[in-house]
Amino acid sequence: MAFMEKPPAGKVLLDDTVPLTAAVEASQSLQSHTIVRRYSDFDLLNNSLQIAGLSLPLPPKKLIGNMDREFIAERQRGLQNYLNVIMANHVLSNCELLKKFLDPNNYSANYTEIALQQVSMFFRSEPKWEVVEPLKDIGWRIRKKYFLMKIKNQPKERLVLSWADLGPDKYLSDKDFQCVIKLLPSCVHPYIYRVTFATANESSALLIRTFNEKGTLKDLIYKAKPKDPFLKKYCSPKKIQGLELQQIKTYGRQILEVLKFLHDKGFPYGHLHAANVMMDGNTCRLLDLENSLLGLPSFYRSYVTQFRKINTLESVDVHCFGHLLYEMTYGRPPDSVPVDYFPPAPSMAVVAVLESTLSCEACKNGMPTVSRLLQMPLFSDVLLTTSEKPQFKIPTKLKEALRIAKECIEKRLVEEQKQIHQHRRLTRAQSHHGSEEERKRRKILARKKSKRSAVENSEEQPAKHNSTNSGSGASSPLTSPSSPTPPSTAEHAPL
Repeated sequence: MAFMEKPPAGKVLLDDTVPLTAAVEASQSLQSHTIVRRYSDFDLLNNSLQIAGLSLPLPPKKLIGNMDREFIAERQRGLQNYLNVIMANHVLSNCELLKKFLDPNNYSANYTEIALQQVSMFFRSEPKWEVVEPLKDIGWRIRKKYFLMKIKNQPKERLVLSWADLGPDKYLSDKDFQCVIKLLPSCVHPYIYRVTFATANESSALLIRTFNEKGTLKDLIYKAKPKDPFLKKYCSPKKIQGLELQQIKTYGRQILEVLKFLHDKGFPYGHLHAANVMMDGNTCRLLDLENSLLGLPSFYRSYVTQFRKINTLESVDVHCFGHLLYEMTYGRPPDSVPVDYFPPAPSMAVVAVLESTLSCEACKNGMPTVSRLLQMPLFSDVLLTTSEKPQFKIPTKLKEALRIAKECIEKRLVEEQKQIHQHRRLTRAQSHHGSEEERKRRKILARKKSKRSAVENSEEQPAKHNSTNSGSGASSPLTSPSSPTPPSTAEHAPL
């Protein structure tokens, strides 16, 4: 497909951040959603994931007695645990290897080849650029690929090209989308990494920036090489060590300043994480402003969808800043969110900011604003010296288009949060209804109700007899009271 051709009608834009789930079954099923996997498939997946440097609990091979019923059941439990461990890891759960293993129907394409075809088509009309080599898997996104570039008449200068497909949150019209993408090189800010060139069509965008040998803030924290694959760099760091307090204060203040700038401009971001912050000496510069325009979901979306009070892109940015601050402080991401306990930090001022963005109370009640974070003691006394004046002129018409697109992104987020909340409530209700404790409680109530009915019926019978005698004066034979029918005690099977 040529670079300026329109994508096929009816193309499904998947949200790659939606966690996939899998249940290992001992027998094959003919249901459409069932995928048949052999042990050898698990073994291949495990070999591919070794690049992450993690010890994953794949059950060992067994050549003799591998058809015994007990062994099959044990192997089933082991493989299920293996998948559960992988899916509990935020980085592994989003990687292309796992997606292709669990959902080959939707993830069978060679995205690097697709990106290379699109880039090659673009260079037919822009011959001054030349591809040096693909930067394979340096990012976490499945549909975003990177290439090392050079300008033919400046062979020593290295650049990096990023190509990305559209995502499910692309709400700008094709015309507005292309106009805003082409505005990005005009964005000037001391804490935004400059875009050298940008262009787009109806299905993707292509941007070129200067290649930075030092890498990102995440590379600094993990002491990683920028060109290495994402899984190798960040899944199992060799040494876990946070940054110094002054670095935390300075970098945090710089990032908050650029977030405030974008929020004031009405420019949606929502993609803050340590790998999207380029290091330039002692200065942080934000990357990938194009992501929200392309409609790409956030790296932390699976966290954000759990909390209904985080329902605007501004609050998403603040929550993501909490994740980033945690990594800067402790040298690793939090084990889970919300965070119940924060380890000792270089300053209590750091913990105060973390509590305001990652604690149970913060996730339940909502995020502070960026302006509020800037006023907190950790950042309020940081002096920033820069002579570069921020500049990003967006025409009024495009500002309105961005506002509408931002509202649509937030609406989809809120709808997904509502669905997750309803599913969680239903699951809790079903679990409670089917629990052994609840079954015993219902049986006790049923017996009490049965006894109460029997007592009430026995008390009503003499009353009926007295009423009959006093009303007519004639005697009539008494009928024996019928035995009370106890209510049904049949249990609902756990769903």
